[in-house]
Parts: sequence; structure tokens; C-alpha cells
Amino acid sequence: MKKFFSYIWPTTRRFPSKINGTLEVTYVNGKKVLDTENANYSYGSLQKILEFGLTKVDLKSVENLLLLGMGGGSVIYSLRNTFEYTKNIVAVEIDPEVIKLAKEEFGITTSKKLQIIEGDAFQFVKNSTEKFQLIIIDLFIDITVPPVFYEKDFCKNITNVLQNEGSFIFNVGINLEKNSKTLETLTSHFGKGFDLQILQKVNGTNTLIIGQKLMQ
Repeated sequence: MKKFFSYIWPTTRRFPSKINGTLEVTYVNGKKVLDTENANYSYGSLQKILEFGLTKVDLKSVENLLLLGMGGGSVIYSLRNTFEYTKNIVAVEIDPEVIKLAKEEFGITTSKKLQIIEGDAFQFVKNSTEKFQLIIIDLFIDITVPPVFYEKDFCKNITNVLQNEGSFIFNVGINLEKNSKTLETLTSHFGKGFDLQILQKVNGTNTLIIGQKLMQ
């Protein structure tokens, strides 16, 4: 019945988060989405943006995937259902309330092939000894990527935990200009060790960087 009425009157429930402010779970047109105050967080436009990025990499060769910024788990849903990816996923999410909502509202829980880690993405890649063949970086707080994830140290740590010929998908921001300082800085941080593609206005808003690590 709730699903039926969502086509007529979208219903929203709000949850406080110390990290993301107010989180909103909205039932609209028969589908749940997770939003922050100013942006879609999962299962809406963001899901389409990351799905577009996933079409640019070879998932068939990926055995071990790292997701930095799990949100409500929409990209995990896409990987499993749209792209039929069945291999190992490690998901890092700093906000315990988001992890709770992912489980209770969207059915995203730890399993044999999905490890969910509550923690800071910067510290995780800094300290990880594990290597990954694909890293998805989606580290927004509301509509902003914290500046630390644009810094050289973070990019260096991503490079260190990425296998040779592995790829990353970096959702770097909203409405960035092609010659923005952010893009110039990021591409210089990754340097000549990567083949980089910059995809702008994905779904009309976001910029993605797709990088493949060259053989060392």
C-alpha cells in the first residue's frame, strides 16, 4: 500500500547524522531513495552517474573491488544486479547512520563477498596492504568532496593500493569546469603513471575521472 501511494504522494522519513546532517529516505514512484539536504546520496541520479562510469571499465577482469563511500549501497546493487558482478567487494563508509540505513532500508549487509568497514577512507587506503583491481571513489559530504581527497597524499595512496593495469572511477565533483583547478590538480597528482579520461556533465551534473594504472 505504501508503494502504491508513493506514486501519488512521495513520503519522506528523516534521520539525524553527525556527519551528513539530516538524511532522508523518500519513497517516490514506488522506489526508495536516500538523500542529504541538498543532494541525492543513493538510488537516484547518483546511481546513474556511477553506472555510467562502470561502463567505461572492464569488470570481467576484476576480482577484488574497493568502494570508498558506500552510501546507501546503490552502486553495490548496480554491480550485483545490473552488471552481474559476483566477485569480492570491500566497502568503506565513515557514517554509521548511513551503514544502518543501507542495511535496514535497502538490504545491504555484510556477506561472504561483501565486507563493510566503518571508517575513514583516507586512513583505509593509507594503511591497507591489500591491492585492488578496481577502486570506486565517491566521497561526498552532502554536495562537497572533502578537500583531503583532492590532495597528493590521497592520490598516492590510491596508486599504492591499485594493482598494475587496475582502474579507478573517481566522482570528483558537481558542475566542475573543464579547466578547473581541481581537475588540473588531480590529473597532476596521478601523473604519467595513468591513462586518464575526464567525463564531464555525466547525467547533466557530475565530473568523473576514469584512470587506468599503467604497468610499472
